[in-house]
Amino acid sequence: MSSPVDFIRMIDETAEEIREMQTHSSSVVAIKAANALRELLDREFATVEEYVRSLGRNSSALQRAQPSHASLYNTQREIIERIKNGSFETVDAAKAETEAAIDDVVEAVEGAKHEAATNAVDCLPDGATVLTHDYSSTVVEAIELAAQNGNHIDVYVTEARPRFLGRKTARTLAPIDRVDGTLIVDSAAGHYLDECDRVLFGMSSIVDDTLYNRVGTFPIAATAAELAVPVSVVGASEKVVDEGFVFENEFRSATEIMREPAEGFSIENPAYDATPTHLLDEVITEAGLHKFE
Repeated sequence: MSSPVDFIRMIDETAEEIREMQTHSSSVVAIKAANALRELLDREFATVEEYVRSLGRNSSALQRAQPSHASLYNTQREIIERIKNGSFETVDAAKAETEAAIDDVVEAVEGAKHEAATNAVDCLPDGATVLTHDYSSTVVEAIELAAQNGNHIDVYVTEARPRFLGRKTARTLAPIDRVDGTLIVDSAAGHYLDECDRVLFGMSSIVDDTLYNRVGTFPIAATAAELAVPVSVVGASEKVVDEGFVFENEFRSATEIMREPAEGFSIENPAYDATPTHLLDEVITEAGLHKFE
């Protein structure tokens, strides 16, 4: 049985791991955070009220680790509200419901990603040329599923500087039959967009009329709109938020851009940017396709 000190340390360590999960999709982060709450199931609590308070505090700590991820916010809220709205006579009963809620959330996230990718296959016909930015496991799966259906897809992948997450995308696509990938620097997107049939983005979140995604998304979407290249966004519906979630950008270390000291100037390194949804054509989730007006 874990002591309170050991448990706090475990949650703190998990929150720090989540804070550093910069090369993983937000769905992976949400699953890790949900599973982290299982640590409470091994702790002793005197009352149901004490257990629910502890659950809420630790969920908040996990959410603060990645405040830019709507899927993390939504999945944690779903678990917490399910327990807070329940009626439990014993701590064990509350724990059992928590475990069931975590299982349901993890299954729903994994299933939603796959269904969203499956629905996106329709926008990847045989012979299509697409451009994608950053690393999205859902985008990668959609391209792989299209290729498995026999479609030949050409993919331009931007590097997604300064963390070069696009390189991970290019490496992941490389072994897939019928997919020809080309890695390009971010600033070359405008040069190649005229050859593309579509831009396909993943998403960190859509809040009201704004897509928040890896920095560099906005200029690509704006250029695509100028060139009349349709832009599709694919991801689980848990990343689409109408209320309650406030996006918080993250500003990364300046050393990711330049290792030597900046003398006489400053360096800014935002992780995400904001793209108005009027520059996008559609969002594809497990529920289907939604056209933006």
